[in-house]
Amino acid sequence: MAMRSITKRWLYNSMSLILVILIVILIVAAYSIKSYYYNGVRQSVESRATVMENMLGSYAQSGSGDYDDQVRSLVEEFSDKDKMELMAIDQTGGIPLTSSGFAVEEKMAMPDYYAALESGGRGSFTGLSSTGENIFAVTLLTPVASGEITALRLVTSLEAIDRQIVYIIIVLTALGIAIIFFVVLTSSYFIKSIVRPVGKLGAVAKRIASGDFEARIEKKHDDEIGELCDVINYMAGELGSTETMKNDFISSVSHELRTPLTAIQGWAETIQDCVGSPDEADRETAEKGVQVIINEAGRLTGMVEELLDFSRMQSGRLVLVKDKMDLVAELSEAYLMFTQRALRENIRIDYDEPEIFSPVFGDKNRLRQVFINIIENALKYSDAGDVITISAEEAGGKIRVAIADTGCGIKAEDLPKVKTKFFKGNSTRRGSGIGLAVADEIVRLHEGTLEIESEENKGTTVTITLPVIQKRGDGDSMKIVENTVETPREAE
Repeated sequence: MAMRSITKRWLYNSMSLILVILIVILIVAAYSIKSYYYNGVRQSVESRATVMENMLGSYAQSGSGDYDDQVRSLVEEFSDKDKMELMAIDQTGGIPLTSSGFAVEEKMAMPDYYAALESGGRGSFTGLSSTGENIFAVTLLTPVASGEITALRLVTSLEAIDRQIVYIIIVLTALGIAIIFFVVLTSSYFIKSIVRPVGKLGAVAKRIASGDFEARIEKKHDDEIGELCDVINYMAGELGSTETMKNDFISSVSHELRTPLTAIQGWAETIQDCVGSPDEADRETAEKGVQVIINEAGRLTGMVEELLDFSRMQSGRLVLVKDKMDLVAELSEAYLMFTQRALRENIRIDYDEPEIFSPVFGDKNRLRQVFINIIENALKYSDAGDVITISAEEAGGKIRVAIADTGCGIKAEDLPKVKTKFFKGNSTRRGSGIGLAVADEIVRLHEGTLEIESEENKGTTVTITLPVIQKRGDGDSMKIVENTVETPREAE
């Protein structure tokens, strides 16, 4: 229905405009042709009348012979009788003599004769005669009013010219119809060349919308439609990748949640068996189980918080409570949180706490969360014997924190995607795949940048850059660049 609607609209709009233009052109052409031919006839008859007027004047001035006889002779010997007819008009308005040799017994309507009488010289008329024939007539009065013949009338028929004009109009009309037919034919072909690919685009788009992300459109031309085919194919590929990452994310999160839950359940059952036992070994086992439960509950809480942060980020409800803060203090606290774990996993963390830096205007809890995520990722993707190096420096009104590891690194083709939601470069390592996405969003909301450099099997370096609070001048007072709570969108 949509395809037919576009075709009809296209043809209706274009044909209406072309039809109006052709009708206007036809009317103007018909008027111009008629004026051209009629003016040619008028000039020819008028020039012949001028010649005769000069001859009548010469007859009147010469005084040789009978004037009426000379006029009669002029009418009878009229040389252009094949083109026009010359009539002699007497004092009563009758026509006693014509160049064709036939006298007109009945009086006929002669508007040109009466116009000549009114003007005292010459009159003309274009229109239908009393016989219904389209004519052009010119009447001129003779210079001798006392003679029998008082006026001469030149009459020519316009019927042949009218037929010629009608023929030309018919030819122009046929040409216009041919143009319309050609335009309809070419427009139909052109519309089909657009509508059919659009219909195929719609069909493939429906398949993609229904979940078939393997659907692709064949590109036939390098034009706007071809570019649209590329865009839809790219969209389908990205949606397919996102769907795969989402499924992997759900599987990964399910596994990550099940592991601590299994440990909690198992140790809870063990503790239940140890309750009330006087055996010292059972008490030690129970204490160990409680510690495991606390640790695993902490892991669960961290994962749930990460998921909540991701949900807030997606809905635009991630709220930052900003204030002047010491970025180094939060970095040091994040480092201390992982020292024992690093010892257990035989991974060395090199960190020399830097000197006091300029304060940063930000949310200390969120920025600490960023450092925790990055350091935890460095531990997660490192093996025993690897080294993690944490450094910070201030330059150009910004603080740059670099966290580098000598772990497994990231593949070159995966590097552009590591900050994408749900993406996990290495499925053999624990994690949900949203930690870097959340960290990148938090840094971005602080008007900073999070950059990742990595080489497979050599290690990864994450650099976080944040602006410091600028000084007003030479004094000790500081200027807070931004002093409002930053929320991308108000929470509903």
